[in-house]
Amino acid sequence: MIITVVGTGYVGLVSGVCLAEKGHNVICIDNNSEKVKSINNGISPIHEDGLDSLLKKHIGKNLVASDDLPAAIKKSDASLIAVGTPFDGNEIDLSYIKEVSKQIGECLKFQENYHVVVVKSTVVPGTSDEIVKPLLEQYSNKLAGVDFGLGMNPEFLREGVAILDFMNPDRIVLGGIDHKTHNLMENIYKPFGEVDTILTNNKTAEMIKYTSNSLLATMISFSNEIGNLCSSISEIDSKEVMLGVHLDKRISPIMEDGTRVSPEITTYLQAGCGFGGSCFPKDVEALISHGDRANNSMFLLKSVMEVNKKQPMKVIERLLKHYPNISGMNITVLGLAFKPGTDDMRQSPSIPIIKKIIDLGGLISAYDPVAENQAKQVFTNEHITYFKSLKDSIKSSEVIILLTSWPEFKSLPLLIKSLKKEPLVIDGRGMLTKGDIARYERLGS
Repeated sequence: MIITVVGTGYVGLVSGVCLAEKGHNVICIDNNSEKVKSINNGISPIHEDGLDSLLKKHIGKNLVASDDLPAAIKKSDASLIAVGTPFDGNEIDLSYIKEVSKQIGECLKFQENYHVVVVKSTVVPGTSDEIVKPLLEQYSNKLAGVDFGLGMNPEFLREGVAILDFMNPDRIVLGGIDHKTHNLMENIYKPFGEVDTILTNNKTAEMIKYTSNSLLATMISFSNEIGNLCSSISEIDSKEVMLGVHLDKRISPIMEDGTRVSPEITTYLQAGCGFGGSCFPKDVEALISHGDRANNSMFLLKSVMEVNKKQPMKVIERLLKHYPNISGMNITVLGLAFKPGTDDMRQSPSIPIIKKIIDLGGLISAYDPVAENQAKQVFTNEHITYFKSLKDSIKSSEVIILLTSWPEFKSLPLLIKSLKKEPLVIDGRGMLTKGDIARYERLGS
């Protein structure tokens, strides 16, 4: 099939490259000529494991980037809308969705085949049917379900392992307005083999995405709230508490041969310094706002966000417990991105933590394997010394704060032993073992 992907951000480019890998012919559309040129030269504008190699493998063959939307739509069987939907504090900003819908509508005027428009951006329930559809019909002078199809296909990609997630989906959700739409979308995913697939309407597909992210965010905030309680009571370690919870066979099933399965979802049931990124904070806030507009206040989700907002300051509390005055103190922050495997700084817990330390007069040394350039765009006025290696970043540290669970940070206990003076380590992700470091603090204990 020939597929147009509108938007070459995180979702759009990953989707386009992976669909090319599955044998489709893909045209990635972006109005930024520099991004188009970069992609056509095999250079990805985002950091994602495995993306560069797949891009170079297919670009110029069955994958191309372009800024010519009409030409792309004309030769395509389907177009995927994968533009941004930022949250402005009250609701998601649909301006990009609306503009692309108008442009695709204009292109559909001259379309002879039954072209299917698929919304892949994360949008609140009703967006596809109540906003995208009327715009497509208005600007094409055609009818949805008669002259063209409209579907909704949410993504479930984790930053850092997005290529792996796309190529090996645990589920495929296909919303659509008619059988033709569903059939074409099923054909897009036919090369993926046997995967649990939900065929539903567009509103339900939209709601599945928000519900999925809200559940995971809730699990994190629940774990952090339990961890905070454990910290306030002596001789309780939330890591051990959560292990006891994980061993419930409804969470970690015991197989017939006696072996236990430890699902990856248990990683969301650990105390830490809070969630960030481009999805969880935005999506939960958007669903809260959507609920308020529907006169259905989302009390639980509001609490989820309140816990998460306060969680980074738990790191500062641990710091000030040991050093009430940190003015002039050398403090190393390990990890700037909101999670390992990505350079994404959006809503990262490192941001409020670093800003607070600087406000209190602390001197920041920072190290992240890939997020330094992104961090420099966030911290434009703050004085931060960036290091190119873990070893160099901790040489003069009085305190080390671990905020992102990059695998290389596991070597921290060994590196600390080579220092003249052992620093205090505050583990905001619970990735180190208590006892391996003499002066060690972990959230939740």
